[in-house]
Amino acid sequence: MANFLLSAFADEGGSTIEEQIDALKANGIDHIEPRGINGVNIADFTSDMAKELKKRLDDAGIGVSSMGSPFGKIEITDDFAPHFEKFKQCVENACILGTSNIRMFSFYFTKGESHAEYRDEVFERLEKMCDYSLKSGVWCCHENEKEIYGDTAERCLDIYSTLKGRIAAVFDPANFIQCGVDIPSALDMLSPYIRYFHIKDAVYATGNVVPAGKGEGHLSEVVARANTFEGDVFLTLEPHLRVFDGLAALENEGGTAYKLKDDYSYPTNRDAFNAAAAAMKELISKV
Repeated sequence: MANFLLSAFADEGGSTIEEQIDALKANGIDHIEPRGINGVNIADFTSDMAKELKKRLDDAGIGVSSMGSPFGKIEITDDFAPHFEKFKQCVENACILGTSNIRMFSFYFTKGESHAEYRDEVFERLEKMCDYSLKSGVWCCHENEKEIYGDTAERCLDIYSTLKGRIAAVFDPANFIQCGVDIPSALDMLSPYIRYFHIKDAVYATGNVVPAGKGEGHLSEVVARANTFEGDVFLTLEPHLRVFDGLAALENEGGTAYKLKDDYSYPTNRDAFNAAAAAMKELISKV
């Protein structure tokens, strides 16, 4: 049986570090996956900024589950060298913040590139990132995402089996739904490689993100599977129930890829965050 540790992308509850800490503590969540803080993406933090963030989080009793970085969210045809240099700083910052995880991706294929033709390039880049981070005891945790190499369960399996022991998986049900992937099949296929889970739900017909357990992401099955793991397992809330500061910068095509809230509407980002946290806790309690 797993020991669930709750985490969240708190920038969806507020843009400042004060707002984010307050949102976490009000909802009984004691870890954060830092992404956007005070208008700066975690990938752009300096060492001094990371040290200051560490102090603020320590004072509040908040741990860091993973770096919510966007590394790997460039086109496969883009220059990798400057991207990799920024990644090196993020690895250093992960060590400062006391986490052994960096969330990352496997490069966009939005211009009609052939997955087969660029497979070697994808793996060369991934290997370089994984090998560098593991020297510091930090794992590259690949998230399935729309329009990247690892957007299907089969290509994710290609990544995890080929780089076994050097890369880990972040399982995001909503992202798989938006790619038309069957969740139970993907869960069976990828479970041996999963390091942590994103708690995010959606519906197939529209791709709309909904509170956990209200969509077709088989979140009960996902959490039940997570509960078969041994030791600490992070369940990281990624609400995406309302447009928040920084969303456009996170998504390809200027933020239009996410279709937000149809049946669920919230007056503020904090209200949306609170609702998502309540849905996650209700789901966990039922499982």
